[in-house]
Amino acid sequence: MTASPLPIFDHLLHISDRRGTFEHALLAEPERSGGYTTEDMSRLLVVATRQPDPGGAINGLAGLAVRFLNDAQSYAGTCRNRMDGKGNWTDQPTLEDWWGRCLWALGTAAAHSSVGLVRRVSVIQFERAAKVRSPFPRAMAYAALGAAEILSVEPDHAIARALLTAYADSVPESDGDAEWPWPEARLSDANAVVAEAMIAAGTTLERQELCQRGLDLLGWLLHYETEGERERFDRQPVEVAALSDACARAAKVDASSKWPDGIRAAVDWFEGANDAGQPMWDPLTGGGFDGLHADGVDPNQGAASTLAVLSTLQNAQRFSTVPE
Repeated sequence: MTASPLPIFDHLLHISDRRGTFEHALLAEPERSGGYTTEDMSRLLVVATRQPDPGGAINGLAGLAVRFLNDAQSYAGTCRNRMDGKGNWTDQPTLEDWWGRCLWALGTAAAHSSVGLVRRVSVIQFERAAKVRSPFPRAMAYAALGAAEILSVEPDHAIARALLTAYADSVPESDGDAEWPWPEARLSDANAVVAEAMIAAGTTLERQELCQRGLDLLGWLLHYETEGERERFDRQPVEVAALSDACARAAKVDASSKWPDGIRAAVDWFEGANDAGQPMWDPLTGGGFDGLHADGVDPNQGAASTLAVLSTLQNAQRFSTVPE
């Protein structure tokens, strides 16, 4: 895999303040009235803590994210998602997808942050939230990724192992439909997390059949997204980033070239190999464009799309054969 552009954090820093990273932007300027979300701050913590040699500014973003997620959690382990521009929470704690993303981020930080305090605080917050279970499969998939990260550095962590086991036990059996093997009735956003969680759980818990099912599903999804009968203009930055994350995990356990190729294809999508034939990021600032539509690229550079670019480029750096 040839060298890819390096992640650039300038825009991400630009749309962040002392509370968090703003969800929306008008072109390159933060839309402050829109506030912040736990989902974005979870993505931020993942990206900030897995960046090699992060430096002070990026470590500062990780600390910002950890504080935000701590405030988002209730003592019962449930999680809020939306904070307005003045710092007030506008929703109640639940166990929806943002709860799972929060656990994913905390587990990642606990395993990869270069800052000891961030690692310790992340474990404490993880343990608080991981004692409960979500009824939503996507939320549990994200939570499983966080548990697998914890176990990668602390194999005897009982709370993480119990959560990951509960997830693995909840994965439904395949119905044997070769034309539609996906375990959901339809695809939505960040679909690859479904397959990635199976790979992570199967590998960590030594359940080879579950790992193989995740690999098979990811291979099917890659084909469907790139060569199948999908609608034009339906791939968005978050979906592409999720595919690159899943391919990076698959490459750790399977030597097939399709996983590095999948990461390279994700980078190429951001660089213009998409239905519009236009770049989906600003290589000068690292800002990611918000969407790809039939009438062109949405030029607004919000948090989720920017973090999607950075995440994808991070994965590509790990598989580059030529240093930049």
